[in-house]
Amino acid sequence: MSKLYDISMTIRADMPSWGNDPAKKPRIENVQNHDQGQPHESLLSQNLHTGTHVDAPLHMIAGGDTIETIPLEQLVGPARVLDLTHVEDSIAKADLEPFAIRKGERLLFKTSSSFSEEFRDDFVFLREDGARYLAEIGIRVAAIDALGIERSQEGYPTHRTLMKSGVVIVEGLRLKDVPAGNYWLVVAPLKMTGTEAAPARAFLIGEE
Repeated sequence: MSKLYDISMTIRADMPSWGNDPAKKPRIENVQNHDQGQPHESLLSQNLHTGTHVDAPLHMIAGGDTIETIPLEQLVGPARVLDLTHVEDSIAKADLEPFAIRKGERLLFKTSSSFSEEFRDDFVFLREDGARYLAEIGIRVAAIDALGIERSQEGYPTHRTLMKSGVVIVEGLRLKDVPAGNYWLVVAPLKMTGTEAAPARAFLIGEE
């Protein structure tokens, strides 16, 4: 039997946002309803980097590729959840080496962020040397449970190193209830065009 793990953040008006910026939180507005004799309809306005989302190279690289250039095949397939809950501050190359990472892997980094529903300025992130290590191996996906894969690095070297190597970045996962191990990953970004990111529904399929 298979077990499905929903690893997406729930879109709601009071959800965490980058820097706790209210302007980045979703706004859900009822625009017509049954009291008006109309079908119930709502309008959603949301920053593309709030909640679970996929980054495209344009986010950090001038003239970079946009979200529709990322093939779904890269975001769907075998994946591995790495338990990095013991790591403080940042994930370095030395933290990744024990996992014997192989070319073509899709990796999900489970950190302390999965156990908090608040945005924290000190979230665990992937350091530049860790990103360079993964890029040299040639992984397919680097996914993390924080709203960003890096912080406190001038010039955003983690993003740029991964993006220039064709590694797709997924941010804002929820991995609290997911044991480390091997799964089938599905990340489905909204079918948008010309943008630097897209919200996504993400889930893992594992053994019961």
